[in-house]
Amino acid sequence: MKVSNIPYHKTGYFSSLMCDYLEEKKELQSFYNRFPNLENFKLQIEEKSKNFPDRNREVLANALVNQYANITASEKTKTNISLLKEQNTFTVVTGHQLNLFTGPLYFLYKIISTINLTEELKRTYPEQNFVPVYWMATEDHDFDEINYFNFKGKKIQWNKNASGGVGRLNTEGLDQVFNAFSSTIGGGKTAEELKTLFTEAYLSHTNLTAATRYLANELFTSYGLVIVDGDDKELKKLQIPYVKEDLLNHTGFSKVEETNARLSAVSDNYKIQVNPREINYFYLVDDVRERIIKKDDLYLINNTEITFTEEAILKELNEFPERFSPNVVGRPLFQEIILPNLCYIGGGGELAYWLELKTYFESQNVTFPMLLLRNSALLITEKQSEKLNKLNVSIEDLFLKQNSLVNKKIREISNIDIDFTPQKKHLEEQFKQLYTLAEQTDKTFLGAVKAQEVKQKKGLQALEDRLLQAQKRKLKDHVIRLTDIQNQLFPNKYLQERNQNFSEPYLEFGPSLISNLIATLKPLDGNFLILEL
Repeated sequence: MKVSNIPYHKTGYFSSLMCDYLEEKKELQSFYNRFPNLENFKLQIEEKSKNFPDRNREVLANALVNQYANITASEKTKTNISLLKEQNTFTVVTGHQLNLFTGPLYFLYKIISTINLTEELKRTYPEQNFVPVYWMATEDHDFDEINYFNFKGKKIQWNKNASGGVGRLNTEGLDQVFNAFSSTIGGGKTAEELKTLFTEAYLSHTNLTAATRYLANELFTSYGLVIVDGDDKELKKLQIPYVKEDLLNHTGFSKVEETNARLSAVSDNYKIQVNPREINYFYLVDDVRERIIKKDDLYLINNTEITFTEEAILKELNEFPERFSPNVVGRPLFQEIILPNLCYIGGGGELAYWLELKTYFESQNVTFPMLLLRNSALLITEKQSEKLNKLNVSIEDLFLKQNSLVNKKIREISNIDIDFTPQKKHLEEQFKQLYTLAEQTDKTFLGAVKAQEVKQKKGLQALEDRLLQAQKRKLKDHVIRLTDIQNQLFPNKYLQERNQNFSEPYLEFGPSLISNLIATLKPLDGNFLILEL
């Protein structure tokens, strides 16, 4: 396998906020606890050790034993669950929605980044134990975001009327999805393995939580991954004081609003990911997951007739903590309350909203985790690599927008130099003299000179564009081959990992796909990887 890389900021696919974070710009340092490098984990371990109750460890381990009661876990996973009771055990966690059949390819990269970081930490700090955790977003209610996956350019979708937390959805109707997938995938040993995996996950389990847990466990069974479902009464008992504080004092709202204002003041280019609500919890029961809203002296459950007085809702919280479901502001806090966690691994959008939460965490006396951008990778087959070499396309070229890529390569291979940069510079020099002449004679002519300069520059640009188009037509075959290979690697002109499902490269490479990724992805590397498999 050949491995190369490109800095994230050169890909053109990552926000200015994330690029600045990766470069450790000093203006952002107040928005996170420690930057994720090996040396900083020592201090993070010390802080989390002082700030994580032993009682929470016992609750967590017992809850996980119950959650794994009906699943065949590897011995390494069982050991990791048991180790969570120990004071010298810590977690690294990633989270993801319950996307159908894992959804986009980066699901694998998230979990593998998490597994590999725990291995690297163990080598550096052998006296501690480190457990990789996948947090399932079982309480999410955005069904339309998870009910499909892309395979060979086809959208395979689960059509279903859904409401409430998606993890509780029954798997009825997924047989039709399997039939659509099965008819597309073809035959062969690897295809049959994928069909079996889908069948065992989705057609042999009654709800989406159980199906997703099975799927993730099967894919990473030998790496000790621990899968956590936060929709658990015993775990939610631990968040009762924090939910109460949010219901009564709305601290999450005020602290995140304050942080967002500071973040916006740093740069106009930073997009705010999360706008907090006065109450950052939903009411979750049966197939209902609706916002809790305070109006006057009552707490209302949005889109229902359910209301509570203050006394009644606090009683409900104490008796039925499982009915209080955190939103995007409350969920990270819940996670860090119940896990002895050191680091959260996520995508650029996720880390952007985590950067809005540090002040809120501090107000709740909960240790803020280190934030690590998950590995990103572009998978290239041997045949695709050969095509790129024949076309003389570099890694940097590959990440150009398609029009820029075509123009660049046409200029390179053309026997005519279609680049009017020298002519444009010569024109600018000529107009400098005209500006001087206008200044010395009649300044009212400056506007006319400027207008003429703009007109002539536009004329040169239009001529350059027309000549380029003519060369493209002349070199049509080369353009077609160039755009075809880029479209293969960047489906819909976007990152492969955000579009393609894991089953496509798995069909190409088989089980070695995951073992190769485990061997290759380096979570602390800090670059976008290109893997020629």
